[in-house]
Amino acid sequence: MPLSEDLAALAARVSNWSRFGADDQRGTLNFITPAAVLRGVAAVRRGDAFSLAIPMNADGPQTGGIPGRINPQHRMVAINQNYTGDTRDFTTNDDAVDMGVQAATHWDALAHVGYDGLLYNGVPANDVDERGARRLGIENFGPVVTRGVVVDVARLHGVDHFDDNHVIDADDFERATSRAGITVEAGDILMVRTGQMHWFREGDRDRYSHPSPGLGVGSIEWLHDHHVAAVATDNLTFEVFPCEDRKVFMPVHMINLRDQGLVQGQVWHLDELAADCARDGVYECLLVATPLPITGAVGGVVAPTAVK
Repeated sequence: MPLSEDLAALAARVSNWSRFGADDQRGTLNFITPAAVLRGVAAVRRGDAFSLAIPMNADGPQTGGIPGRINPQHRMVAINQNYTGDTRDFTTNDDAVDMGVQAATHWDALAHVGYDGLLYNGVPANDVDERGARRLGIENFGPVVTRGVVVDVARLHGVDHFDDNHVIDADDFERATSRAGITVEAGDILMVRTGQMHWFREGDRDRYSHPSPGLGVGSIEWLHDHHVAAVATDNLTFEVFPCEDRKVFMPVHMINLRDQGLVQGQVWHLDELAADCARDGVYECLLVATPLPITGAVGGVVAPTAVK
């Protein structure tokens, strides 16, 4: 069903259409100013780096629920290839990967979700066709470097992971960041640990998929008011699933991407970084998370790196 009257009013309140110009294709990434980048650089104290990407292989999290979103399939296209007939000469190996661009750790492009015939900033939905996105594709993100803030919702609630579809709302964000001693500032990227990666590590891809804790509609206005540049989660669905209102499918996606232009990331491996934050009490880092600039893609593979 379409957004309810209340959700439509919320979408209007948080809309960023034209905020960054009529031709804007980056949405809330525009909040990442040089000052935000320098704030991220200043967060580096030890020089320890953490990879936040899951392995890219056929054992990835996709189970076929979304046709075509296949886990990475690696294949060799040249094996010790020789061009002269003399094996003492130059030989080379080459390979290729077939995958859905949102099959592993990724960002959603702003062309990923729309409703009522429109995408972010009033772009017509039919600007996406069989050739890809003519506007709002992932290539428009550019460099993504800023301060990253770890929001460990699982640890806030005293659990390693949730057994149900816990709804993350403004109170969770407020309490988790306050407990971490962090004041969220414009241009920050929030990395939300729900603990859902537990199920993926256990090899239970179906349970990793659902039920899943995630962001609820009660988080939307808080993120808007804090001028957050992007939010990444460790789960598959980003928002809580099954959704809060079974009659409205993926309302957080709809409002975040289409109305706010708020960049979303999924399937980020945050456990090691969050455990380190719990040990030293420092929940900020320099985050480098530039997606592959695949022209016209509605999602972007990324290998995020956090530096503390």
